[in-house]
Amino acid sequence: MSRNLVKPELLAPAGNMEKGKMALLYGADAIYLGGKLFGLRAFANNFSLEEIAEMAEYAHSLGKKVYVTVNIFAHNEDIDRLPDYLRGLQQAKVDALLISDFGVWSTARQVVPDMPLHVSTQANTTNYATVQAWEQLGAERVVLARELSLAEISEISEKTSVELETFVHGAMCISYSGRCLLSNYFTGRDANLGACTHPCRWKYYIMEENRPGEYLPVEENERGTYIFNSKDLCMIEHIPDLVDAGIDSFKIEGRMKTALYVADVARTYRQAIDDYFTSPELYESRKDYYMDEISKCTYRQYTTGFFYGKPTHEGQIYDNNTYVRKYTYLGIVGGITEDGYAVLEQRNKFCVGDEVEIMKPDGSDCHVKVLAMRDDKGEAMESCPHPQQMIQVRFSETPDLMNLIRVSCE
Repeated sequence: MSRNLVKPELLAPAGNMEKGKMALLYGADAIYLGGKLFGLRAFANNFSLEEIAEMAEYAHSLGKKVYVTVNIFAHNEDIDRLPDYLRGLQQAKVDALLISDFGVWSTARQVVPDMPLHVSTQANTTNYATVQAWEQLGAERVVLARELSLAEISEISEKTSVELETFVHGAMCISYSGRCLLSNYFTGRDANLGACTHPCRWKYYIMEENRPGEYLPVEENERGTYIFNSKDLCMIEHIPDLVDAGIDSFKIEGRMKTALYVADVARTYRQAIDDYFTSPELYESRKDYYMDEISKCTYRQYTTGFFYGKPTHEGQIYDNNTYVRKYTYLGIVGGITEDGYAVLEQRNKFCVGDEVEIMKPDGSDCHVKVLAMRDDKGEAMESCPHPQQMIQVRFSETPDLMNLIRVSCE
């Protein structure tokens, strides 16, 4: 058993305020998010400084934490704007910053010297000597590169004392710890500045230079192949091994994903971690349940990544780049009217008479029927035709505030 004998932190993504609240309510101990500047998800619905402060206040009211990504590889023009932004994050009372660029790190140390700093996975930390070096520079935590095995992580844990964080669930990148040049080359959008177009999900052929126009499939597949398209990481069946390796924080990928994804993944990992620390036998007996539940959100088949050795060709998906989707996200309950209608902003179409599911933070799900529906002016409707329309719905059982509504696609 490693140094880590306490329950690890569960860290979930927050692409916007709604997703951040869902992550915290559905089981995460902390969330990570990006501001409008200096983060690696430029096309997520990122947070203003005012929203970051609001999110931090909300998290702290629950006894939980907020970390902010400042993990671009900065160019000269970025450095002059950085100090004011860092001071703004300090005023927002966030709990830590995630940084990959040493110039950004040095600036943060000077401008906000009391701010806890975490080393981002983008820094490509793959050995204990580098972790020790970051520790000497004042790092409170290091987010390890995805290319490490559990055996390597365990050795790092034994030879360092800084906190270790590792991705345990979500999308994998074809490039080294996510440092990709393909996006910039093909589209002019720099992945290392947060603007990745995900070219690893595109379809590719091989063409021999002396045979222009003659396209050869990489596999025996006449439609071409998605040779860079990795399966999604999922380690929910391996919680004991992650704990034994000395990982202090289990990180979920997905700031661009839906609130359903965030809530479902956070809730299921919360159950798995709690079950394991209650009783390893209980955890082992519920593995089928965890996998069934975790598969209700969108995913691209599953892999254990590098944790048990270098992945083979079986870690890739060659025939398509589409997600598996078993459930559709309908909305989040934002209020309850005096006459018992749930108020929500609908995200996908559903109708009176449909059988849907109320997903609750405590792990329970309630199957209900849609009895009636009306618009925000009180006019009755049979369905909700306009995306993101504010509606009021009477279910056969009244949900609670912030419950998530979903429906099976099967």
